[in-house]
Amino acid sequence: MREKGSKMKHHHLSKHITEIVTAAALAASVSLAAAQEYPAREIRAVCAYAAGSGADIMVRYYSDRLSKLIGKPVIVENRAGAQGLIGTEYAARADPNGYTILIGSPSASLAAAPHLFKKLPYDPVKDFTAVAPITWLPFVVAVDGKSPIMTIAELVAHLKRKGDKGSYGTGNVTGEVSAAVLNEMAGLKTVHIPYKTAAQAMTDLGGGQLDYVVWDATFLSSQAKGGRARLLAVTSANRSSALPDVPTLVESGFSGFDISAWWGVLVPTGTPKLIVDRLAGWIGQINASEETKKYLHSVATDVLNGTPEWMQAQIQKDSENWRRYVKLAKMEPQ
Repeated sequence: MREKGSKMKHHHLSKHITEIVTAAALAASVSLAAAQEYPAREIRAVCAYAAGSGADIMVRYYSDRLSKLIGKPVIVENRAGAQGLIGTEYAARADPNGYTILIGSPSASLAAAPHLFKKLPYDPVKDFTAVAPITWLPFVVAVDGKSPIMTIAELVAHLKRKGDKGSYGTGNVTGEVSAAVLNEMAGLKTVHIPYKTAAQAMTDLGGGQLDYVVWDATFLSSQAKGGRARLLAVTSANRSSALPDVPTLVESGFSGFDISAWWGVLVPTGTPKLIVDRLAGWIGQINASEETKKYLHSVATDVLNGTPEWMQAQIQKDSENWRRYVKLAKMEPQ
């Protein structure tokens, strides 16, 4: 009897294992089929910043080109706030099926953020898979277009006179760290004011509530064309080919100053490799077009090409650089 009971238990166990294996195989085949027919419907592209910002312009351009390439709508979702953390968390929590992508700045949200915030609402290492880089984006120090200040040296002299009555505005981690490092290197006491939107910062700059802003070149170059801003210096070590007349902070006397952002496409971890590779191929096609190169140049950025593997490695490398920048700026994690 014991032998018979043992055989029955063994039979049930074998049946159970077979059912699990069959279910797993079925799920894998369904997942593979879904990946192979991707995209079968619209894709949502998350922008972690407000509509009308430099980030939003970039996300909308790539979403539009991707939509034309795949023959399906790519809908932009603006999830602004907390210096990009809200939108990044939203993308991290999405189903890993390729239908929610994050077009943003991994250099800020994944590499810099861990050194600026005590606790992040997502894991910068575990929650995302790199797809493809898209563009390199310099940041710019700018004053109001009507300001008599023409150079960084004049701005520093002006801010030294104002002491802690001077103020600057930023709206993301790249701008904030750049300005904090500048403050530290120049020995300034200028006060930081964070902004949710670039438009609010420009209103306060024009109204005299701010002495300067540090924002991305895409947004500030458009403001400069309209006479609302004067670009004094880029924060990267080299001049931007899209802004050849704007000097670097290094040229302005701040040796070793080299902070910039780069942008790319990310998906939630767990997204099938077939989908990641397909998306990477499409982004590569968009970047390779002359139209994209011209467009990016017109909004003061340059194309950045690379594989998902290159992008993943770059995020890790950048994380070490940002650790150094934050320490140099004497910034305490919030």
